Amino acid sequence: MKNYINGQWVEGHGGTFVSLNPATEEPFAEITLSTSEDVDAAVEAAKVAYKTWRLMPAPRRGELLFKLARILTERKDELARIATQEMGKILDETRGDVQEAIDMAYYMGGEGRRLFGYTAPVEMPNKFGMAIRDSVGVVGLITPWNFPVAVPSWKILPALVAGNTIVWKPSEDAPATAAAFVKCFEDAGFPAGVINLIQGHGQVGEVLVKNPHVRIISFTGSTTTGLHVYTMAAALGKKVTLEMGGKNAIIVMDDANFDLAVEAITWSAYGTTGQRCTATSRLIVQKGIKPRLIDALVEKAKTIRIGDGLLPETTMGPLVNQKALDKVSGYMQVAAEEKVTVCVGGKRAREKGYFFEPTLLDGVKPNMRLAQEEIFGPVLSVIEFETLEEAIEINNGVPFGLSSSIFTENVNVAFRAIRDLTTGIVYINHGTTGAEIQFPFGGTRGTGNGMREAGQAGLDSFTEWKSVYVDYSGRLQRAQIDTDAILGKIE
Repeated sequence: MKNYINGQWVEGHGGTFVSLNPATEEPFAEITLSTSEDVDAAVEAAKVAYKTWRLMPAPRRGELLFKLARILTERKDELARIATQEMGKILDETRGDVQEAIDMAYYMGGEGRRLFGYTAPVEMPNKFGMAIRDSVGVVGLITPWNFPVAVPSWKILPALVAGNTIVWKPSEDAPATAAAFVKCFEDAGFPAGVINLIQGHGQVGEVLVKNPHVRIISFTGSTTTGLHVYTMAAALGKKVTLEMGGKNAIIVMDDANFDLAVEAITWSAYGTTGQRCTATSRLIVQKGIKPRLIDALVEKAKTIRIGDGLLPETTMGPLVNQKALDKVSGYMQVAAEEKVTVCVGGKRAREKGYFFEPTLLDGVKPNMRLAQEEIFGPVLSVIEFETLEEAIEINNGVPFGLSSSIFTENVNVAFRAIRDLTTGIVYINHGTTGAEIQFPFGGTRGTGNGMREAGQAGLDSFTEWKSVYVDYSGRLQRAQIDTDAILGKIE
């Protein structure tokens, strides 16, 4: 798999590396490795392409996104199979990943005929005022492996329809998926240099961030890396959007719809092997319903079929790599040290492949590491509470603020939760996953820096506002109107 620079598939200058199938630990694809020379070439191509891409009428840019959507639809299964073999999640989930990009392509394609600004009255007579969105220039993107098509689409598509050009550095754990995705742009007819792909490890992303011609950096990934990116980019005066960690919780009240809660919790905690920024890793349960709920969740976890995501009988795939497996396994030592109860799971599932059992931990306290740190695996910690106020305090008492949920049949409780849960996304009687492209996506506190992806808000990350004043008086106006004189005439 090669880089894609200025409309050509080219080798990088750093040799190659291998992408592994996490279900088998066998090589999946050989990938070119970029150097600073490759990054600079990609940025230069994007810089040159920007001069003409920004002048293409926005409706025409939107039509290219519609064409891209049709190609993605045709290649949905192909892209899904590549992603499953490369990062592990089951085919139903990788198909959903591609569908998210299809939806975003149609949505942002429509923005080519909107990109709304606004008009407002101005103070001077015979003048017209308006605010319009303007493109910015070259956008640098750094994206993760867990949603190797959907997350990049949330960044690439609004940036393109707004008139920017792209240099994209995907995760080294999903490089073949990225190449297959970019091939769709090529076949849709996007001009050379408008979208560029550079493969490699973390240092390649760092070179991209530091390039002086990159005006915007958009990053999704770990909090540690995100803050490092933020620091570097801020020092250079760049606009930055961050989407980082999560420690999401589902609150279950005693009056909850029990069966609905069990299904939603199971999917939210163990879907995608817990490798979602929106995955549920804390279960905040009211005292009365807790024993019955734990028993049901243990039985449900035992029915999960672990295996290769390509097999139709599999319902949970592997973790992405050995490092992820070691991290999740390490938290089982933390569980032992914090003296919590392992209700189910708690260990590696197979000798071959990076599989870990769906795990449920009871007796977790809000201040424990298990309740505060992002594990990013199929591990769910149970925390007991008595009052709604206590549950909300527990939910909000973590460094992250992406997603939260409450199960209750009491409408008053539901609306109090909507008001008081301090996360960017709140669900009522639904798990913490499943964001849709027409609504803003993002979190508070350590999850991000206040920017949002998707929906109308997604355009804010990749545009600047331009205020325009038109004087149609035909003569020079005084700088300020004598308001008192005008009011005196009226009186």
